[in-house]
Amino acid sequence: MPFVGWRILRKAALAVRGSGYPRRPLDGRPSPEDLLRSVFGHAEFRPGQRPLIEAVLAGRDCIGVMPTGSGKSLTYQIPARSLGGITLVVSPLIALMKDQVDALRARGYRATFVNSSLSSEERRDRVQGIRQGRFELVYAAPEGLEASVGGVLSGARLSLIAVDEAHCISQWGHDFRPAYRNLAGLKERLGGVPVLALTATATRRVAADIAQQLAMRQPFEYRGSFFRPNLRLAAVKKGGAVRSREAILRHVRGRPGQRGIVYCATRKAVEGLAADLREHGVRALPYHAGLDAAVRGRAQDAFRGGEAEVIVATIAFGMGIDQPDIRYVIHRDMPGSIEGYCQEIGRAGRDGMPSDCILFYSWADVITHDRFAELVRDPAVAGRQREQARAMYRFAEGQGCRHALLVRHFDERISPCGASCDRCAPRPSTPPAVASPGFVRRPSQPLAMPLASSPTPLPRSRRDGGGPPVPRSGDADLFERLRALRRRIAEARGVPAYLVFHDSTLSQIAAARPADETDLLAIPGVGPRKLAAFGAAVLEVVRGTVLRPPTDRG
Repeated sequence: MPFVGWRILRKAALAVRGSGYPRRPLDGRPSPEDLLRSVFGHAEFRPGQRPLIEAVLAGRDCIGVMPTGSGKSLTYQIPARSLGGITLVVSPLIALMKDQVDALRARGYRATFVNSSLSSEERRDRVQGIRQGRFELVYAAPEGLEASVGGVLSGARLSLIAVDEAHCISQWGHDFRPAYRNLAGLKERLGGVPVLALTATATRRVAADIAQQLAMRQPFEYRGSFFRPNLRLAAVKKGGAVRSREAILRHVRGRPGQRGIVYCATRKAVEGLAADLREHGVRALPYHAGLDAAVRGRAQDAFRGGEAEVIVATIAFGMGIDQPDIRYVIHRDMPGSIEGYCQEIGRAGRDGMPSDCILFYSWADVITHDRFAELVRDPAVAGRQREQARAMYRFAEGQGCRHALLVRHFDERISPCGASCDRCAPRPSTPPAVASPGFVRRPSQPLAMPLASSPTPLPRSRRDGGGPPVPRSGDADLFERLRALRRRIAEARGVPAYLVFHDSTLSQIAAARPADETDLLAIPGVGPRKLAAFGAAVLEVVRGTVLRPPTDRG
């Protein structure tokens, strides 16, 4: 962890101790560490989680700016159990709410969601449950808080409001959503309870606007490091010898069985590239706002369930995805902002495993974003969009370590990554016309871009906390057999595979080869409930015995 991270942690601890806010009594409830171990199966907190949880328990308003994959959800899920009452989670991720609630219920939480996907009967039942205090966690979209949900919550025992994707409330953010402006008076309407705002992409200016819009009182702020060394960043300029479609096809076909996302700027490009991939035997599906909602839902379910390997999408796809084992994110066209790029590549490697992030870019992409800006009525917003696109282009063209350039946008300074981008660790390349799956480079630029090579194992000293181990050759067979078991369990339960175990957990099981339940419980991501439900079957696979789904004891 960089030095600045330790300084922030120390500052956070001191701020909570001397804040003047009394620590809320836990009434004999388990400590955050106990909940982390017993409910979530982890031995220690990730950077930033503990100081935010402490501040929430002290009754403070908080802002958490933490990169994708850093475990932001724990900062309200653990307090929800310790504080009692109801924790309201405001989120635009309607497509993800069911998965989040299912995962929490599997861990013993009393959780529910209320959104437009429910029938009137389901909605009435859940609203009644909120009135009766049957739930610890209630997820709702910002639009829903103006309807019956907001009225019910105003009379409920509310302990915390957690606002996810909080950058959507700021007009200075890259993803401003007018519906989020309706949250401005939420704190006052719901009795002045503490507010926890969470985002993966916010400059200091955006964070200050979030605090103002949500009427926060002297909020405690934690800013995590945006450096994710398991993501290998690479970029190549389109044009000349570089044909992005051919390069993308080589990359995808070189990674059979791995899941990835390919982003395009337009719906037409999405449809065309998805069709090209399918013609070459890739299980790819398109996703954009012009498709029927049912079609989009089926594509998302197919991707989560493993029936589709690749989603080719516009930026309409992503916020509803919380899948930890996405091994690559490719941008066929340059994103419209650095914040958007950071959020989109953040969907890769959320389990900490090495993953590739490949950017194709050109000045023509800037012109495309200028045309999008012409459709915006507010001249100030349109002007910001044009500048954001140019800042993104400057990032792509910039010299030096790509990770260092990226985090600098968020006011962070790091040393060159050394091994996690094409500038710091270039690889040999061959001319595109004769390249077999491997690397492509324009003759005029000193870049190397991975297109179908194996992900680069990162030196452990460069990974946050060491990170999960990359399966070695001796562990690969066991890793795949564990994935097969996980797939059968997920199919039997009707849930996405990652809700059973993350790839990172399976990787560590394959490396450790636990001999018994005690050994298995010591592996991060297992925990008592998953041990009870799946432990016997996992140990059978480790011992090389018959592979079969476990009996549901959880």
